[in-house]
Amino acid sequence: MNRKISIRMSGLGGQGVVTAAHILGSAATREGKNSTVNPFFGAEKRLAPAESYVRISDEAIYERGEILYPDIIMIFHPHVITLGKCYTMPFFDGLQKDGIIIVNSDEPLTLKQDDLSRLAALNARLFYIPATQLAIDVGGTELSTNMSMLGGLLGVTKIVSFDAF
Repeated sequence: MNRKISIRMSGLGGQGVVTAAHILGSAATREGKNSTVNPFFGAEKRLAPAESYVRISDEAIYERGEILYPDIIMIFHPHVITLGKCYTMPFFDGLQKDGIIIVNSDEPLTLKQDDLSRLAALNARLFYIPATQLAIDVGGTELSTNMSMLGGLLGVTKIVSFDAF
C-alpha cells in the first residue's frame, strides 16, 4: 500500500458496522499500518442508520471524522440503498474514481439508470456478497454479518491479510 485508503461502512443499527470498523482498524495496526476509526450514528437503536469510517495507510494519518470521499464503500444492508437509510445520499456520493462498492445482498439491486451512469463514469466496481446468508450458514446467526462483510472486503481488496485477524 502506498497511499491512504478511506472506507465508509454504512448499515443499520445492530449489524455490527461499528464493530467491523474497529476490527478492521485493529487488523491493519497489527500488520504495522496506521489506521483511524470513527463511528457515526444517531439514536442507539436497531435499524437506525449507522456509519463507520476507517482510514488505513503506511504513513501517519492526521485526519479524523467523517469520510466524504471514500475509496471503498461497504453497504451492510440493502435498505441503505433501497430505502435511503443512510446519512449519505445517494449511497455512493463522494466515491473516488476507480472506487469499490461492496453490497450485502443475495442478488444485484435494481439501481436507477442515472445512478448506474454515474457509477460507470467513476469506473466503480460493484460487488454483491450474500453476507447475511453466509453468516447464517457458517455462524448460525445473522449477528455475524459484519464478519462476512469483512471477509468480502479482504477477498476483493487484500487491504490486510487474513492472518491479521
